[in-house]
Amino acid sequence: MISVNDLKTGLTLELDNGLWSVVEFLHVKPGKGAAFVRTKLKNAESGNVIEKTFRAGEKVAKAMLDRREMQYLYKEGKEFVMMDSETYEQLHLSEEQVGGGVKYMKENMILSVLLHDGRVIGVDIPAHVELEVTDTPPAERGNTAQGGTKPATLETGAVVNVPFFVSNGDRIRVDTRSNEYLDRA
Repeated sequence: MISVNDLKTGLTLELDNGLWSVVEFLHVKPGKGAAFVRTKLKNAESGNVIEKTFRAGEKVAKAMLDRREMQYLYKEGKEFVMMDSETYEQLHLSEEQVGGGVKYMKENMILSVLLHDGRVIGVDIPAHVELEVTDTPPAERGNTAQGGTKPATLETGAVVNVPFFVSNGDRIRVDTRSNEYLDRA
């Protein structure tokens, strides 16, 4: 059990209706009445976000999560096959379990998988990945004064806006959280 006064962003709580991750929290001390903690919580399985208010000092259950390093091996039909780096056990995950980072995954990539009671609740993709540009229109002469961008398809199928000087075959770094071009690798 943990006091709501000790909440931190990213902490996972076990409430009566599932696992919830703390997105935001705010300690409020009104001039009149008791203090309270206003939180914004995200469901670990469905992704729903709710706002919940706790009395100051209230106790909540902290979820015990197991984080394992796993290697993405290959895609089999609609499932993604992962291998535990320590035990070499293979795990089949659906696209819903992997989440939005699926468009940045390439074979042999090391990922962090979150487990709760042996059940997968999420997959963390690295914040930056290095991928090859497979298709992008050629740069036009004289079209660089404004520093514009053009769409580029990457080796995993993801589409990212890149500067005009990037061409087919270039390796670029992409921020997986914001889907933005960072620089050439």
